[in-house]
Amino acid sequence: MVEFQPKSIRRPSDFFAIKIQLASPETIRSWSYGEVTKPETRVIITYYNYFWEPLLSLGEKIGLKMPQGYQNWLTLDDLENLLYLNNYEVVRKGMRFLFPKYIPLFSGFLNRYVAKLPLLKRLCLIQYIVAKEQGAGISDPIQYSCSVIIPCKNESGNIEAAVTRTPQMGRHTELIFVDGNSTDGTVDEIQEMISKYGGQKDIKLIHQGNGVGKGDAVRKGFAAAKADILFVLDADLTVPPEDLPKFYLALTEGKGEFINGTRLVYPMEKDAMRFLNKLANKWFSLIFSWLLEQGIKDTLCGTKVLFRTHYQKIAEGRIFFGDFDPFGDFDLLFGAAKLNLKIVEVPIRYKERTYGNIKIHRFKHGWLLLKMCGVAFKKLKLT
Repeated sequence: MVEFQPKSIRRPSDFFAIKIQLASPETIRSWSYGEVTKPETRVIITYYNYFWEPLLSLGEKIGLKMPQGYQNWLTLDDLENLLYLNNYEVVRKGMRFLFPKYIPLFSGFLNRYVAKLPLLKRLCLIQYIVAKEQGAGISDPIQYSCSVIIPCKNESGNIEAAVTRTPQMGRHTELIFVDGNSTDGTVDEIQEMISKYGGQKDIKLIHQGNGVGKGDAVRKGFAAAKADILFVLDADLTVPPEDLPKFYLALTEGKGEFINGTRLVYPMEKDAMRFLNKLANKWFSLIFSWLLEQGIKDTLCGTKVLFRTHYQKIAEGRIFFGDFDPFGDFDLLFGAAKLNLKIVEVPIRYKERTYGNIKIHRFKHGWLLLKMCGVAFKKLKLT
């Protein structure tokens, strides 16, 4: 018999802490039939690391710990398998609490900093799992409408291709161009596309105004969007618009709640990504996978997709991380991780830019990425 201890949750509408006596798989199965959980529910399970069994037994004998009944040794994999068998999937899992005895300064330092380090975290006392219903709430994928946000600055040569190559998805698809004060005729090109294709496609133009950076453009586009699902598509079209339906299906079929593109699976065109950029992407993928406690292979792929309801919650909690991200990618990734959304990556075939200049500066923005790692470490690991 296993006892799952409850945790204190700040957002009761999004998370559900459960304390049960697990005597059979039917106990877990009952959660997903309307008795306890909902599609947006997060089930949080905590259990002790069996490595600590001798010390815990000693603590009971000398009166430092309350006695409890015999428990089987369950690993994180055991708990994950029980959830999987009953149609739950793991969003996050990990370990916490390295030093349970309170010693001023010393125990706080160990539990807040040392316990989060790779390898050493495996020695922690408490292991935890955050889970959700598999494919929850998905019935008829065609019911959803889509807003494709296309931030652009000096991309006039790509505008018509973005319009003609972006497929219709769901029951309705709108294209929202957010222009960042272009000087090459991008605005005129967008307005021409509205006149030319307005009878076939829903195309809108927003001016970024005094805002700076792609992140600001994405947020303004999301604020203007009316659809159920929000897409980000870079105007350079290095991610083919034809790949967007793959993101739509991954989201509407319940494969994930935040769909992130990855350019590092399929072979890419020869000059699509410079060697140092590719090396940095692989390095940062390892760092951010550890920070977010979910596998992230490509942090800077511009194509990201999520439900508007989830984005609204990310926007509401943006003050937690602060307004620090000029790209917009990390604002969304960090927010999704904070909400315990299931992040899934969709491989895309990355293409070489055919018009305009690259907006990423390797060393300047590489330093900024390191600073973002520090922000994520402070906010996600130390709080």
